Amino acid sequence: MEYVQERVTTLHALTDHRPDAPTDRAAVVVPMTEREYGTLAAERVLSTLETVDPARVIVPLRASPDRAGPFADWLDGFDLDVETLWCDGPELASLLEARGLDGDRGKGRDVWLALGRALDEEFVVVHDADTKTYSPAFVNRLLFPLGEGYAFSKGYYARVEDGSLYGRLFRLFFRPLVRALGDAAPGREPDVLAYLSAFRYALAGEFAATSELVSELRVQRGWGLEVGTLGEAFDRAGFADSAQVDLGSYEHDHRSVEGPTGLADMSRAVGEATLRAVEDAGVDVDYDGLAERYREAAETLVDGYATDAAFNGLSYDAADERSQVATYVEALGEPGPDTRLPAWRNAPVDPDEVFEAATADLDGARGGGTDGGTGAGGSPATDAGQTGPAPGED
Repeated sequence: MEYVQERVTTLHALTDHRPDAPTDRAAVVVPMTEREYGTLAAERVLSTLETVDPARVIVPLRASPDRAGPFADWLDGFDLDVETLWCDGPELASLLEARGLDGDRGKGRDVWLALGRALDEEFVVVHDADTKTYSPAFVNRLLFPLGEGYAFSKGYYARVEDGSLYGRLFRLFFRPLVRALGDAAPGREPDVLAYLSAFRYALAGEFAATSELVSELRVQRGWGLEVGTLGEAFDRAGFADSAQVDLGSYEHDHRSVEGPTGLADMSRAVGEATLRAVEDAGVDVDYDGLAERYREAAETLVDGYATDAAFNGLSYDAADERSQVATYVEALGEPGPDTRLPAWRNAPVDPDEVFEAATADLDGARGGGTDGGTGAGGSPATDAGQTGPAPGED
């Protein structure tokens, strides 16, 4: 049984215990896209949250106008205090543009909008909605360290499904990238790299924090959200006030490597966010040799993954994994312009203004929308071909 401590406090699921936690003082942010409309996974998440009974649930929703109203109506059917924050309406877009906050739209931008609304509560939990194994213990476990005085908590879990290893972007890109950065550092490994390395699943979408810390986070607009949040947590919580918690069995959607919402695209955002976090902490990155060091680190890890898979009787395609490494090399390079959204503590817009604009947009969508694709019998219909990224790493 594994109970090793990292440099950040590591809480292990050694039993099925559901720890007491301040759920009644927490807002739970659950980003969704129209792909989650009526799905069994999303319904399970929301039905389970009914038993958790947090102070509030905020759903930043990315959906087309004809889907937004029916989606919000569906959310209202759960026995929860749900605030649907439609992130794609015209009044909200105009408000953000007027305050200089327009720009790329992605999961991080949606979550940022919801974080502003969540600041009224003492604690904030963020997790995805495509989890097939969602448990009421997840929120309690994420919140438990905060009740014990920590400021930041992140979930981790093993991505082993269908007899194979997943978590590919973490295993094949993030982990060897951080190792390569450490190999280039003369002498002692910089603290920021030790911090990033301490988290067993740095790209997990599940974290919790005090509202004070959340108010200080600069947020990546897209798929760099998770690692960008870790960089901010390093600066504001550090080793002493950070924890990670074992969420046990955790299954969610997988992504292809190529395509407009595939892992190759994600790797560029994750790479930029990682390198920006490292530079923010004062590390001078040697970009000239980075790609080669990354390849070497990834090759070593692939050998280790192959051995681990064989040890556990899992299937493993080493050639395919090395092919992915070759693809991810293209994501390495100096970060582009810093487009992070500002910390809510000094943002040029008020969360109440966001709420009013989003509410007006949603009221308009409800008044003039279509049936949103509702199927026979009134059940929400799903469409696997919907565009737009769903939550989850891969």
